[in-house]
Amino acid sequence: MSGADVGVVIVAAGASTRTGGGELKQFTWVAGKPMLLHSLQLFQARADVAMVVCVVPHEHAGDPPPWIFQSDTERLLLSVGGRTRAESVRNGIADLPSSCRIVLVHDAARPLVPMSVVDRVVETVRGGTSAIAALPVVDTLKVVDANGRIERTVPRDALWRAQTPQGFPRDVLLRAHRAALDGGYDATDDAALVEVLGEPVMVVRGSERALKVTEAADFSRAEAMRGLDD
Repeated sequence: MSGADVGVVIVAAGASTRTGGGELKQFTWVAGKPMLLHSLQLFQARADVAMVVCVVPHEHAGDPPPWIFQSDTERLLLSVGGRTRAESVRNGIADLPSSCRIVLVHDAARPLVPMSVVDRVVETVRGGTSAIAALPVVDTLKVVDANGRIERTVPRDALWRAQTPQGFPRDVLLRAHRAALDGGYDATDDAALVEVLGEPVMVVRGSERALKVTEAADFSRAEAMRGLDD
């Protein structure tokens, strides 16, 4: 699309079958369609998205499930997953067109993210600052020892639960991944790698609908949230 400058990397390379049934979690149906297809169609609904790269396991990159083509195939690329999440993200970034000045990284395991959350992330990155979707922690948090005994209570006032999508100026995200690769360290999300550089990362309001489907019971939760307003 002319003028589109957002590239999306959907991380769907995990081999997790914790949801049961032996099928890859990211290919399992939830709320009316395969989990990965939810995210793919969400981002392709945006006029500013130039390309969506789905990073999938090696065996599926050349032989993807047929439903993945229920999308804008001109804005779809399949990339091979790496040994780690960070390597998978790097593979996905490498496949994005050079016109993508903004990169969104999203977990396929979060299929029901509202478009309004994506709007907030992209708007912040357009202002020049990396941003992640997140929600404030509302539960009381306890630190416990190996025997389950409480050692202390953690103040929750400044704590947020990170979600995806996470958005970055492309050059910032590339520098963060290069530094991690050179330094031999990793992180559970891309924002943490950017933080190591000393670059600012802003939090924007996420959504309870952006739940991460991890266990079998999460499918029921996702079904209950289907069609709910943000």
